Amino acid sequence: MNILVTGANGQLGHEMQICAKNSNHKFVFTDVAEGYEKLDITNLDAIREKVKENDIQVIVNCAAYTNVDKAEEDEKAADLINHVAVSYLAAAAKSVNATLIHISTDYVFKGINYLPFTEKDTTEPTGVYGKTKLAGEEAVVNSGCNYIILRTAWLYSAWGKNFVKTMLKLTKEKDALPVIFDQIGTPTFAGDLADAIGWILDRRLTGKQDIYHFSNEGVCSWYDFAVVI
Repeated sequence: MNILVTGANGQLGHEMQICAKNSNHKFVFTDVAEGYEKLDITNLDAIREKVKENDIQVIVNCAAYTNVDKAEEDEKAADLINHVAVSYLAAAAKSVNATLIHISTDYVFKGINYLPFTEKDTTEPTGVYGKTKLAGEEAVVNSGCNYIILRTAWLYSAWGKNFVKTMLKLTKEKDALPVIFDQIGTPTFAGDLADAIGWILDRRLTGKQDIYHFSNEGVCSWYDFAVVI
């Protein structure tokens, strides 16, 4: 299959590139960063052109506005990437009968449960980041395209910005760090999420319209995670 990957310079995008080295599929890795095929996902015409010229059958959207705190001050930018651009990707997929694999987040839930969320639980985001990600999900569903939405949590890797890299940096600079212990979640290695996407692609399980949750096993607080790091 011909597969278009957006956000190739991010955590998941880098791990998808590693997976692609052992794949029989043809991948087109795109980003606004140098070193990749350029694609502005906020431009519907540009997406349609890229999809058409590469005969794309699957779009894997790894691009996202992920700065949770900054999103509160910059809702317009967060909504543009997490919602509007996603609606464009879905529209482009629909126009050529392609499948959109879209990465979402546990932030679409209120976050007060201490049990695992299921795909059937009611979404209730409390912040701008979660609200824009949920709006992106809804845009995909309403587009009518084939889609697989994968909600994940606490993503980390050797790439980009994440909690693991931040803690490694700060513990070299400071003798002590305050880390909250009242938020519980499941740290998820981006490489494992990329492998799961590869599993879906290799089995051609793409003609779907469904939402799935994917994370690694286990549960901890940010404090517990910091101690392990």
